[in-house]
Amino acid sequence: MSTVTAILEPDADGTVHVPVPAGLPQGKVKVTATFEAAEPSAPAETVEERRRKIEAACEKLRELGTFSSIMDPVEWQREIRRDRPLPGRD
Repeated sequence: MSTVTAILEPDADGTVHVPVPAGLPQGKVKVTATFEAAEPSAPAETVEERRRKIEAACEKLRELGTFSSIMDPVEWQREIRRDRPLPGRD
């Protein structure tokens, strides 16, 4: 027997999907569910708010010179991923 506690967001049709814990045998499982309201979450940010945050983060990285040592981004990417081939690429 396994106990799972999770806060799940219902799908558009009102259903929730609970992940089955690893180690349970294949086949049917018995589930007992208790539904209660979770703490209210912050309202979802808009696309524009998220864009502003990403732009601010990128600007901060630029100011710090985080990637200033990368002269050729394509070559840098190849170097980083040298340990495994990328699908459809040389």
